Amino acid sequence: MNKGVFSAEVVANKRINTGCCRLELSFSGPPAQAIATAVPGQFLQLDLAGACLPPVQDIPPGLADASARNILLRRPFSFAAVTAKAKTSTAEILYRAVGPASLRMTALSAGQTVTVIGPLGNGFRIPQNIKTALLVVGGMGAGPLLFLAKLLTAKFPQMNVFAFAGAKKAAELPFAGRLDALSAELGYSIGEFASLGIESSIATDDGSLGFHGPVTDCFAGWLKEKELPAEGTAIFACGPEAMLARVAQIAAQRKIECQVTMERMMACGIGTCQSCAVECRVEGSQDTVYKLCCKDGPVFNSREVVF
Repeated sequence: MNKGVFSAEVVANKRINTGCCRLELSFSGPPAQAIATAVPGQFLQLDLAGACLPPVQDIPPGLADASARNILLRRPFSFAAVTAKAKTSTAEILYRAVGPASLRMTALSAGQTVTVIGPLGNGFRIPQNIKTALLVVGGMGAGPLLFLAKLLTAKFPQMNVFAFAGAKKAAELPFAGRLDALSAELGYSIGEFASLGIESSIATDDGSLGFHGPVTDCFAGWLKEKELPAEGTAIFACGPEAMLARVAQIAAQRKIECQVTMERMMACGIGTCQSCAVECRVEGSQDTVYKLCCKDGPVFNSREVVF
């Protein structure tokens, strides 16, 4: 097993937009070798019990009361990127300050250290003979799919990859920058994907950018227009559970293989506390069983998940 409890040094902690940040961590020695084995879809658990709060003026009013709570449990975050070098490895994660722990993350600065457990869970599986990969992102689900996009373009240069990203409004899209109108018209709306040569589409619920409506409607319309064959096509999705349920439905209707990244409250991250159960179908019967998001997932075949 490559996972372990490791110390990481903060390299950078950059704010992408008003609510989203990107944290870069550096590992050296044996931990670097372990982190280098991480695959898209896996995650790590951060110990934030000793992290400081940001200045009072930087605490959102909605988190003022919650910010005083003690942080007892580690918090799970998916890998958004992993870069392995000779003696060091770096890992990046995307996060949004939504509670007392992630609020403390915003105060981390270069040179500080944090303790992590990882890599944890099972990542995406790349089916054989796949010619087209479709990545569907909902909100903060961008991290593992950005990581997957880099892996696919590096290891499978002949594969066609398309990305679809949605959020409630433009300000909540977790990307560092968006391209101009001409680029979007040509099919390159998101800089992070465009840099990999991947066409992308944006959808916002309020119509503030791109397609007006849920990303699943945008995705379904694109699929109908392209009429891709089910064989040789795979869908990879990460986002809110309602979005994943709709993606799974679309995939089932078109008989396209689909993998989804589930999210649950994870206290331990290693299958001990049993707190992250996901109801799954038993193939060939009407029975269901409960699997653990941290140990059996967080990536599941969409056909087995009971949404």
